[in-house]
Amino acid sequence: PKGTMAFSGKYEFEGDENYDAFVQKIGLPSDKVEMGRNCKIVTEVVQNGNDFTWTQHFPGGHTTTNTFTVGTEADMETMGGKKFKATVKLEDGKLVVDFPNYHHTAEISGGKLVEISTSSGVVYKRTSKKIA
Repeated sequence: PKGTMAFSGKYEFEGDENYDAFVQKIGLPSDKVEMGRNCKIVTEVVQNGNDFTWTQHFPGGHTTTNTFTVGTEADMETMGGKKFKATVKLEDGKLVVDFPNYHHTAEISGGKLVEISTSSGVVYKRTSKKIA
């Protein structure tokens, strides 16, 4: 089917909108706020059908990996390092998941990885360009 392997690849942070307002809303600690600001996060996605391994490589060697199957509850970790359980859904070609204090979607649009997180009306948008 069309779009089955749409997400696989490596994507480098290109730009974002509303970062500061968003991290304040979700209560991210200030050291994590600085780490995440304009940092060249590389997101690596391996997709095999409905199975995903989603890894974020931060400068300095820190990585966060979430492994999940669409439609099945999985153990996940937030950008602040909190562990939680969530079920990722696929809606209109977008991956959709509810984190503990925000709603997150990810899609491939125009060859870029576009991630949108929404918390109490604040919309944080991050765009990454495909590098591999």
